[in-house]
Amino acid sequence: SPGYDPADRYRPGTRPVLLTGVQAIARMLVEQHARDARAGRSTASLVSGYPGSPLGGLDKLLHGLPQLKAEAGVHLVPGLNEELGATAVWGSQQVPGTRTNDGVIGVWYGKGPGLDRSGDVLRHGNLYGAHPEGGVLALVGDDPAAKSSSVPCHSVRTLASFGMPVLSPRNATELIAFGMYGTALSRLTGCWVGMSIVADVADGLWTVDEDFTNLPLVVPSLEWEGRPWTYTQRVFASPPDCLISETDLVGARWAAVQAFGAANPVDAVEVDPADAWLGIAATGTAYDAVRQVLLELGLDERALERVGVRLLRVGMPYPLGGELVRRFARGLETVLVVEEKEPFLELQVKDVLYGTADAPAVLGKRDRDGRTLVPADGQLTADRLERVLRGLLRDRVVLRDPRPAPRTSLSLTPVGGAKRTAYFCSGCPHNRSTVVPEGSLAGGGIGCHAMVTMHDREVSQVLGLTQMGGEGSQWIGQAPFTDVPHIFQNVGDGTYFHSGQLAVQACMAAGVNITYKILYNSAVAMTGAQDAEGALPVPALTRKLAAEGVVRTVVVTDEPRKYKKVKDLAEGVTVRHRDQLDDVQRELREVPGVTVIVYDQQCANEARRLRKRGKQKVRTTRVVIDEGVCEGCGDCGAKSNCLSVQPVDTELGRKTRIDQTSCNTDYSCLLGDCPSFLTVEVTGQKPKRKKAAAPAELPPVATPSTAEVFLAGIGGTGIVTVNQVLATASLRSGIHTTGLDQVGLSQKAGPVTSHLRVGDRGPANRVPKAAADVVLGFDLLVLADQKNLAVCSPASTVAVVSTSTTPTGTQVSDASAPAADNAELLAKVERSVATLFTMDALAASEALFGSTAPANLLLVGAAYQLGALPLPASAVEEALELNGVAVAANTAAFRWGRVAVADPSAFAAAVGPEPVAKKAARDLLGASPLTGETRRLTQIRAALLADHSGERKARDYVAVVERAWAAERALGDATAYSEAVARGVAHLQAYKDEYEVARLLTRPELMDEVRAQVPDAGRVQLNLHPPVLRAMGVDKKLRFGSRYRPAFVALAKAKGLRGTPLDPFGRAEVRRVEREIAASHTALVERLTGSLTAGSYATAVAAAGAAEIVRGYEDIKLGNVARYREALAALGL
Repeated sequence: SPGYDPADRYRPGTRPVLLTGVQAIARMLVEQHARDARAGRSTASLVSGYPGSPLGGLDKLLHGLPQLKAEAGVHLVPGLNEELGATAVWGSQQVPGTRTNDGVIGVWYGKGPGLDRSGDVLRHGNLYGAHPEGGVLALVGDDPAAKSSSVPCHSVRTLASFGMPVLSPRNATELIAFGMYGTALSRLTGCWVGMSIVADVADGLWTVDEDFTNLPLVVPSLEWEGRPWTYTQRVFASPPDCLISETDLVGARWAAVQAFGAANPVDAVEVDPADAWLGIAATGTAYDAVRQVLLELGLDERALERVGVRLLRVGMPYPLGGELVRRFARGLETVLVVEEKEPFLELQVKDVLYGTADAPAVLGKRDRDGRTLVPADGQLTADRLERVLRGLLRDRVVLRDPRPAPRTSLSLTPVGGAKRTAYFCSGCPHNRSTVVPEGSLAGGGIGCHAMVTMHDREVSQVLGLTQMGGEGSQWIGQAPFTDVPHIFQNVGDGTYFHSGQLAVQACMAAGVNITYKILYNSAVAMTGAQDAEGALPVPALTRKLAAEGVVRTVVVTDEPRKYKKVKDLAEGVTVRHRDQLDDVQRELREVPGVTVIVYDQQCANEARRLRKRGKQKVRTTRVVIDEGVCEGCGDCGAKSNCLSVQPVDTELGRKTRIDQTSCNTDYSCLLGDCPSFLTVEVTGQKPKRKKAAAPAELPPVATPSTAEVFLAGIGGTGIVTVNQVLATASLRSGIHTTGLDQVGLSQKAGPVTSHLRVGDRGPANRVPKAAADVVLGFDLLVLADQKNLAVCSPASTVAVVSTSTTPTGTQVSDASAPAADNAELLAKVERSVATLFTMDALAASEALFGSTAPANLLLVGAAYQLGALPLPASAVEEALELNGVAVAANTAAFRWGRVAVADPSAFAAAVGPEPVAKKAARDLLGASPLTGETRRLTQIRAALLADHSGERKARDYVAVVERAWAAERALGDATAYSEAVARGVAHLQAYKDEYEVARLLTRPELMDEVRAQVPDAGRVQLNLHPPVLRAMGVDKKLRFGSRYRPAFVALAKAKGLRGTPLDPFGRAEVRRVEREIAASHTALVERLTGSLTAGSYATAVAAAGAAEIVRGYEDIKLGNVARYREALAALGL
């Protein structure tokens, strides 16, 4: 599409354009306004409702298109909640006084549960009737797979129960057309028209090339009781008026609905062989799934005609057109009805055909024998329907064999022991606000904070959840029947102002003991960080709570200083730092009645967005961990629960590193009881990187004409953006595209997949099972999930996969959580595909650009150069430019990805060698007999131990390893024992006391290590909580700048005092334990070595390796020493 402008998406008549389902709603409003204008009708539209996936981004989209108000009369007024938004829409149909427009189109939006709570309004509004020049559409975001909802939702039957006609669009084109049909239907009949927009439509994307100017729309005339009938809006105020309105609705108005459905192509028999024996009727995306399965079985439209299969596409599942169904069923032996959830369309088909001559058997949720046929649970995808249709057809039709697919694993345990799940964003307030004191319980609810129910964090003990707005009310029913005297209740600020405030009042009325934690994050973060409608500032909120009778309110915040000048908090309200949350909770749980904690901290993701846009001050302090000092105990991860606090494997075992790219500068990691944290002030002047530019000219490649593309990665890392870029490139190339982004419930850090079908590959927007031509694996753990590998074919799929390791949320918060086994994951992928290309994309991106942000485009470039993408390189680069984000870096990454395939040696040279451990001084081993891995491990650790305690101690260590080696050699070639001895003995002997920490923190190379992570590093400060100060009552870390360096240098040089009577630190319990455990473990190893046999070998390896359990500082180390002793006891030692 030469000269394509993304703004064309919202201009009437422009085509082709690329639209998601949500974007299609905006386009529909524009097209309807233009249609009205052409007809001489002056109209506007009022859009109101409440954000909830899959329509969560609609209000944010419209808010970002202010021109639509001037150009198309689109007025966005987000509702305080769904039912009040629906009431506002109802009001748009009753404008009093002199009207500024001929009519207002009312558009309500909400998700399935929001429809449930709004039923009263919709029932009233529908009975009352829309304005004949306006009309009402009720857009329901349905989530049949509960991908982003607390319950599975499909709302056709619910909408029908209100007496509303219902439309079910399959794609963006139908969404626009059905919106226009629905508006005309509403004006003709006064009915509010429901539209069930499932997640695959809302989150899908399509090339839309329809001319809506010439939409075939017929407004039928109707005679009722012998006279021409025209809808008249009826105002009712008394019961008799209601009954008259009901008579209208079920009489003439409903007859007009049916006449409209019959006159317009919302339903259609799309395949109609004269001698058909089987008819398949399906609605919404289920119809596309049916068509996709039939294609996979080898039955295109011509083949269906030949084998006698008739297809009915139902766009208006309620009311179903009776005459069309009778015509469709004529001559058939069997009708199969395919629809989501419970039978509804099926019952209407049966009702229409009941009593007719030669009526066919009607199957749907059950077969002829009453067994389950079409699933009533989950979502109906092509993969789920394949068994149904193959079973129905195979006795009379020759079908294509299934594609070769990867073998399905029967194991329920994730490969490698790790599993990626959604997690709180880096620096998210909920990482700390959801923590409760030992012995307490918390109630869950709706919002990002509900993710605590997905995790095994002991400090966030959550019991269940409620519907939105019910938070805490469940305790009213529980409290009389339990010995638990009190609970905490989490409720987000968005939920509180939506409806949760009534639950607080209910608990006060019931007199229960409960502490509400109002998580005041200034954003409805789960659906796009919108402002919470009707939200009060914190001071006003405290006054409201006091006026309602809350016994005590405490404001807890990360920035107490911002309240220093606040004078209008309610009387008695105190402000405490978030570090005191545990104390506050322990106080309030003893207070009878309803108490409240207002936890005031901005949503981390929203703060990041605002900083990137220059709308909020960027914090200039960064945190870096000195990995030499770090013990890898995981305490910083446990306390911060932050995804940027990432475990990394190093030569000396697990360490922790702050991922500077994702860090949101929350600083909770500093609470880790560890002296390894450095705070770095950035200068803002990063040194220029001298890296080779990507070649401008690269070898051309032959590209396919079409492709099935599947993307798998981690939420929040740009997977959806890559899919949008590729789809835009397809549009630029004139190739029709369909796709889907499966993001779901706040999938930050969780598994995210995207589908892109480039070219005419069938109607569904999901890549079918075993059909992927190319797979982009941005995260190996996500890709290796069996349900994702199901799209691969060992015969044809090209997989381009990053081998980079990204820790899961569980690994961050739990140091003992297993890491993924990349080798095992990679082997699983390799067995599932025909061609596998790998690279460490994060490391390569960091080396090339100093950031991991462009990493995804490296894989895209590699896939292109492998000839797997049916797009010209120029189109991809133009799409990156249209995207407008980090254009230069992303374009360079795309080109470097191509280089990785075209010229691997040039790519390797540009990326540079992988970092390797520094070599130890070999003279400490001299003529030692050690060889192989044991020698390498010992060389490195002997040098470190020499720095710690001197060469004599290092040589003693080498001798211990040599004796273990010799005993092991007598048994054979295994080296596991000597390797475990080499690691474990050195680990315990090189314990990090005050002298060693001072030495490590004053190393000359430390500043180079800091600048490798923070190139514009300026002033660096140490963050220490020395035991001597701890004993004096200092309860937090102190910062030490460069002026203290001489003191630390002097302390490091005083290491000769270690363990002597003159050691001022040696009497502390942890130091005594460190010395004792180092000596006792060395003695244990010597005993094991002296009695080593084939029978004792496994025990000896486990005992020697148990030393690495002992990690951390102070109380954490003492706790791990206890675990070490328990491990030895379990071995009988």
